[in-house]
Amino acid sequence: MNEHYPRVRIFASHGAPILREGITICFYMRRSHHEVARAVQQSMDAYLRTVGPHTLAWYTGQDDWQMLDAHSWDSLRHKFLEKPWPCLELKDDPAGVHGFGMEYYGKWFEDPRGLQEPDMVSALGFWLPTEFLEAQGPVAVRNLALELADPLPFCSGHAGLSFHAVHGYRETEEKLSQLCLRYPGMDVTLLRTLSWKLGARVKGPAWLTFLGQPALGEVRGIDGLRARLFSPSTTVQQLQEERAIVTLGPWPKAGDTEAGDHLPAYRELASVLEPALYRSSEPWSPYFPKDTWQRWERRFVD
Repeated sequence: MNEHYPRVRIFASHGAPILREGITICFYMRRSHHEVARAVQQSMDAYLRTVGPHTLAWYTGQDDWQMLDAHSWDSLRHKFLEKPWPCLELKDDPAGVHGFGMEYYGKWFEDPRGLQEPDMVSALGFWLPTEFLEAQGPVAVRNLALELADPLPFCSGHAGLSFHAVHGYRETEEKLSQLCLRYPGMDVTLLRTLSWKLGARVKGPAWLTFLGQPALGEVRGIDGLRARLFSPSTTVQQLQEERAIVTLGPWPKAGDTEAGDHLPAYRELASVLEPALYRSSEPWSPYFPKDTWQRWERRFVD
């Protein structure tokens, strides 16, 4: 176990990895895809420059996984700009959960067919293994998150430790339910689902919490954040275009409730963000215990 987080490696009975620890970097935009497509591409390109252009070798839209080569990559880029409702996932390996990945769910707020939902967002997510964090260090990960955020007109975003899981299977959810309350700093993010439900709210406190409008205004702006965040390891940095990033210490932390580490800086930020926090209406899987989910949803505010 790393001093900041546990090593989690759970495999299915057939041998595929179904649950592990990792780093998630996500951004949410209350904009139609056609308004943010170029900015999203810039962010994706920054990620690929960092992890290597051949790291993500598989892709899918809404069908089966296919190998990614130069021809399919050129086709993807062309279609990405043309589609009004793009759905794109790329991975290093589609067999279970591994380390690197990227996903995007674009929305079309002006769709004349009335397919919109009131709280939908265009959502962009990036995945890193903790091995990357160990090799490059937390400063490099934070700098990458800032580079990914820079072109995006986000309402909110977050980066930090998370459980990477193959959801929807009893075996996965049982293991996850045994771990998530013990390690409150490790998030569970289902980006596809969040893209329909998050709206202008904030997913929750994370190692890096990105705030745009209107969430930043709801918490009294940057001055309001600084006036109410007292943890010595917490910093609030102003970004361009009325945006901010809150950083909870030099390293992302999982915490450990069994060892008495309840992450007080995360709890402090949660109390400040509570007016703007998102609360899901039901567990992410029918196999996940509802009572555990309810406790997990409020792990930083109860």
